[in-house]
Amino acid sequence: MEVVLPVDAGSAWAALVEWERQPEWMVDAASVRVVSDRRSGAGVRIAVRTRILGVPALTDVLEVTEWDPPSRFVMARSGFVRGSGAWELAPAQDGTVFRWSEDIRLPIPVLGELALLLYRPVMRRLMRRSLRNLAAQLE
Repeated sequence: MEVVLPVDAGSAWAALVEWERQPEWMVDAASVRVVSDRRSGAGVRIAVRTRILGVPALTDVLEVTEWDPPSRFVMARSGFVRGSGAWELAPAQDGTVFRWSEDIRLPIPVLGELALLLYRPVMRRLMRRSLRNLAAQLE
């Protein structure tokens, strides 16, 4: 998913890495807290309490594996939900394009894939709403 944010890449990056403020725009995040000694760069670890169908259901620890400000970072998931997510920023005529991609899996063969297949439309809706929220917050 992607959205054009109405700010330059540096401002967008600063907003994205205000870890504890992510639940203000990210629809399925109930809370985010830094659990590592560092707050920036590869190795940052955050604990994200995620809502599933509106209920805070699980906490995943994500770790930054790639860090290239102000254009890209990648986080690996190591909790029940596994995989990675990337946030990329690129200049646009009216601000900055923010692209969010997720590659996730569940550790349960067959049933995990089925669950993700069924949840994918919900996840897309949540991501779309989150991106709209972030753009509105930065206006």
